[in-house]
Amino acid sequence: MKKTIMSCLLALGFLTASAQDQQPKTEYVFNPHWYVQIQPLGVQHTLGEIDFVDLNSYNVQAALGRQFSPVVGARLAVNAWQSKGGSKIKTYTYKWDWKYVAPSVDVTFNLSNLFCGFNPNRVFNFGVFGGLGANFGFSNDKAGDAKAAIQADFPTLAANKLYWDNADNLDFYPWDNSVRLFGQAGITGDFKISDAISVGLELSANTLSDTYNSKKAGNWDWYFNALAGVKVNLGPTYTTREIPVPEPEIRYVEKIVEKIVEKPAPAAAAVVTVEPLRRDVFFLINKTEIRPSEAQKVKEIADYLNEHPTAKVMITGYADAGTGNNRINDRLAAGRADAVVKSLKKDYGIAESRISYDSKGSRVQPFAENDMNRVSICIAE
Repeated sequence: MKKTIMSCLLALGFLTASAQDQQPKTEYVFNPHWYVQIQPLGVQHTLGEIDFVDLNSYNVQAALGRQFSPVVGARLAVNAWQSKGGSKIKTYTYKWDWKYVAPSVDVTFNLSNLFCGFNPNRVFNFGVFGGLGANFGFSNDKAGDAKAAIQADFPTLAANKLYWDNADNLDFYPWDNSVRLFGQAGITGDFKISDAISVGLELSANTLSDTYNSKKAGNWDWYFNALAGVKVNLGPTYTTREIPVPEPEIRYVEKIVEKIVEKPAPAAAAVVTVEPLRRDVFFLINKTEIRPSEAQKVKEIADYLNEHPTAKVMITGYADAGTGNNRINDRLAAGRADAVVKSLKKDYGIAESRISYDSKGSRVQPFAENDMNRVSICIAE
C-alpha cells in the first residue's frame, strides 16, 4: 500500500509540472475603427495620342475611412490637381492641361486578412478597392487656345476635326467647366510602422465619359493614378485576451486488495440508479429567445428537477463558428444560456442554487453540423 500511495503522489507531481509548463494563448480581437489617409505624392497619366511623358501630371488625395471588419471597409476620398491632354497633327504637337477635383466613395477589401486571417502584427497588407465618384473639371482655357492654334496652322481643316497621320480623325471639343461621373478600381499595399501608422502605395484606373480630354472620339476616356502616403488609425484597432490552458485530467489509481473469507457476505442493499437527463435547446441564427417548439424541452428539465429534489442542472450556451466573430458569438452564447436559466426560475420556480450555467461562444463546437451549434445544452442529474 505504501508503494501504491507513493506511485500516485509521483504521478500527480508529474501532471502538475506538465500543467505549469503550458502557457495561456493570446488571441487578437479586431476592433472596428476610423482612419485618415493622406497621399501627397501622386502621379497621373491620362490616355492620349502624344508622347507618354507629356501626359503625366501631379495629383494628391486625402480620405476618411472606416474599417468595419478585418476584411471589409469603406472610405470617402478626394483626388485632385491636374490632368493633361494633347494632339499631334503632321509634325505639330499641341498640349493643354486643366484642373479637377474628384470625390469618390470606395469599398475596400483587405485580401491579406481574407486569405491569411486577422493578424495585427503583419508587416505588409495587400488589398483592393472599387468605387464611384464625380469629377469636377475647370480651368480648361488651354484647350481652347490649342484649338485656335490648330485652326491657324491648318486653315483648310474642317472646323472641329483633328486629322492624324494614320488617317483617323476626332472632333475637337473644348469645354469650360464639366461634371462627369467616373468609376474606379485599384490595388493597395500598406507597410506597418506602428499600431497607429502605416505607409502605403495605391494604384488605380479611372474611367469616365468621352470628351474629358477635350476630344470627342466615341469611347470612354481613362486616367491612371499612382499615389503614396501615410494612413493613421484613429483609436485601437484590436484588443487581446488570453485563452486559459485547460486543466489536465487527473486520474486516480486505486489499488483494491481483496481478501477471500469463508464467511458468506451479507446481501447487498438494492441501489436505485437515476439516469441523467439531457435536453438540447436550439435557437435561430443571431437569436437568444426560446421558441415555442423548444419550450417543451425546458419544461421536461423542470419536471425532472421537481421529481428529484436533490438533482441539479448544468446549462452551457454555444454559438456557431460559421457566422459572426468571437465578440458577437460570446454575447449570443451567454444570452442563450441565460434564457434557459430565466425560464426555469421564472416559469417553473426552480431555485437558483440548483442551476449552474456557462457559455463557450463559438470556440467549442459540440456538433459537426454548423447550424446545430446555436444551442444551450442542459444536463440535469
